[in-house]
Amino acid sequence: MHGKRILLIVGGGIAAYRALDVVRGVRRAGGEVTPVLTRGGAEFVTALSLAALAEAQVHEALFSVTNEAAMGHIALSRSADLIVVCPATADLIARHAAGIADDLATTLLLATDTPVLMVPAMNVRMWDHPATIANIATLRARGVQVIDPDEGVMACGEFGRGRLPPVDAIVAAIAQALAGPQRLAGRHAIVTAGPTHEAIDPVRYLANRSSGKQGYAVAGALAALGCRVTLVSGPVALPTPAGCDRVDVVSARDMAAAVESALPADIAVMVAAVADWRVEAAGAKLKKKGAPPALTLVENPDILAGIAAPGPRRPRLVVGFAAETETTREHAQAKRVRKNADWIVANDVSGDVFGGDANLVHLVTGSGVEDWPPLPKAEVARRLAARIADAL
Repeated sequence: MHGKRILLIVGGGIAAYRALDVVRGVRRAGGEVTPVLTRGGAEFVTALSLAALAEAQVHEALFSVTNEAAMGHIALSRSADLIVVCPATADLIARHAAGIADDLATTLLLATDTPVLMVPAMNVRMWDHPATIANIATLRARGVQVIDPDEGVMACGEFGRGRLPPVDAIVAAIAQALAGPQRLAGRHAIVTAGPTHEAIDPVRYLANRSSGKQGYAVAGALAALGCRVTLVSGPVALPTPAGCDRVDVVSARDMAAAVESALPADIAVMVAAVADWRVEAAGAKLKKKGAPPALTLVENPDILAGIAAPGPRRPRLVVGFAAETETTREHAQAKRVRKNADWIVANDVSGDVFGGDANLVHLVTGSGVEDWPPLPKAEVARRLAARIADAL
């Protein structure tokens, strides 16, 4: 986003406070933000907060003597590379669909030929109302990009679709909207993420501490570059990244079957922390009867080695992940050769990487090892996706 100018219209909903994090995310990625605060948005966030984070003037009034002397609303609408409405309320969506221009925000939207990205957030019944459905269809037909909201518990206590997507997903969508031609358009990637659960009995299972955050970030970053992404996910509590087709699995054997079914693919990024072993699960709950039961471990399918094996269905680029607690670089180099992977992304998980939002990784290729600095997992994903696009 370096040097890109985003005009951010903040609508009047409880999700408006998250627009502040969107400003941070865009600026961290190198973009410039000019905020437009609606009257409703000002009920939830202040102009001072937006100005401080954006380091830019906040525009609120259509009839401003200072700004409108030079037809400021026209200049604002034409000077940006992208207009983002976040949150886009049902009211803002309806007024723009109807062509109403009765405040600064709707006037800007009507007076521009700049691309527009809307990020809706509203009550589930408002999102599902026929009027909103029709308004969204109208805007999309006119070329407005609209991100579907997430599903979950609302501020009002109801459950359903209408929640603002995660900030990382919004920033990725902004980057995608700014990218123009999609570097990975026409490509298909398989990404695995999260842990696997290996049943001991109907109640208990073997698992690991993977949260799935890094794998989900990689899937979203590839989708942001126009790639068709099949995300094969172990049991995690994360929203599906925009543009990804998600396949939920439980065990390593489930994951191996889902990966095989998703082929052919151009790219495979195996981020999931797949259990190396399983046990033959008991049909009924094991009871405590003196000594604990003996668990016989059986080796699970090696999904990375399987997809990287030579043959007509091998993806052009196979990337594995290596979670290590010691001699990280050396173990990853050996793993790349042993598994026949093109690249290995190695990370030391001896700290708080599992469940955290940052990662320190080393990119191991046939040419050597690149040591990346500590980065948010979303930035690790963006860098990796860009390298994948370069390679293809």
